[in-house]
Amino acid sequence: MSIEIKVPNLPESVSEATVAAWHIKAGDRVAREQNLVDLETDKVMLEVPSTADGVLVEIRVQAGQTVKAGDIIGIVSEGAAAAAPVAAAPAAAAVAAPAAVATSTDDDGQGPAVRKLLAELGLSAAAITGTGKGGRLTTEDVKTFAANQKAAPAAAAPKAAAAPVAAAAPKAVLGARTEQRVPMTRIRARIAERLVEAQATAAMLTTFNEVDLKAVGDIRAKYKEPFEKAHGVKLGFMSFFVRAAVEALKKYPAVNASIDGSDVVYHAYYDIGVAVSTERGLVVPVLRDADALSLGDVEKAIGALGVKARANKLTMEDLTGGTFSITNGGVFGSMMSTPILNPPQAAILGMHGIFDRPIAVNGQVVIRPMMYLALTYDHRLIDGREAVLFLKHIKDCLEDPARLLLSL
Repeated sequence: MSIEIKVPNLPESVSEATVAAWHIKAGDRVAREQNLVDLETDKVMLEVPSTADGVLVEIRVQAGQTVKAGDIIGIVSEGAAAAAPVAAAPAAAAVAAPAAVATSTDDDGQGPAVRKLLAELGLSAAAITGTGKGGRLTTEDVKTFAANQKAAPAAAAPKAAAAPVAAAAPKAVLGARTEQRVPMTRIRARIAERLVEAQATAAMLTTFNEVDLKAVGDIRAKYKEPFEKAHGVKLGFMSFFVRAAVEALKKYPAVNASIDGSDVVYHAYYDIGVAVSTERGLVVPVLRDADALSLGDVEKAIGALGVKARANKLTMEDLTGGTFSITNGGVFGSMMSTPILNPPQAAILGMHGIFDRPIAVNGQVVIRPMMYLALTYDHRLIDGREAVLFLKHIKDCLEDPARLLLSL
């Protein structure tokens, strides 16, 4: 019996998706619940599993094409034995290779256009480095390789015999100047849309401060091993920043609020978004009720969300909501930056790199691990005084972590 593989219901506010990648080829056996294909939306990556054991006999929609909920993208024959794949489109038909080129399995997995071009040029896919998704070849990769192959013999050719008339000096062979045009991914397009929206709709200002992280560093060094043994996770800096942010948000509730039309919505809960960098772009999964989490709970939750983000397993529930965000450019070596708001949130905290710098302490110059902090805020809702005091409170909590225990 043939079973249609359909695009599942898409998340709310998402009307379309893009076929990101098929994980099996037509003709391959599949198992029930096995992921067949990834669909990329502007928010999350969706997996489409097989609903039965059998063979994928047809792929109707190729990678890169747009689909909607309910569209049929493939056919599985339930209980069938593996068979030769069914061509998905006329373009995928086999192209006769020149007699001088032997058929090779190293072209497997390439798109129809790439296979055709390889055959026409007499090239092997194994000799070319792919820049496409998952290391696959693009037509530009093949054309660039072919152009370089032609240029190399020309450059190495022996000089012609000297002619009676002096020949002009040969021109230097320049390296290939290539370009590659690829469509913007849905998540990248959504990120661009959100950033432009934030700049167009909010009155963004950024205030800066610096924090001495010696006290936090001493705690981490002292309790590193017992903490990991008790909680099964390493004690990092982020949990201290999350707790410090929660304490500051309690003290300055406008920073935890948002604007809805002509109303200000004050949130009596603390859902902290933590920015995570992935291959698909920056995503901001949310720690729910961060005020109720211990340092160990925060570290475990952040670790779990990071794993899900990098594996493209985040759900809409992981990404929706959030009353305040934290982004850490320090992991990439950033010294200072101005983060952009994550609408409709009113503020975002930017962490940066930790660098040993000389500072004055009690009249003496000492070397301390220092970090610049940045708070970008919506000036329509938050006054400069509140923003500065909010960031100062975070600084105080981190430089004297006992405040986190005493809620001071």
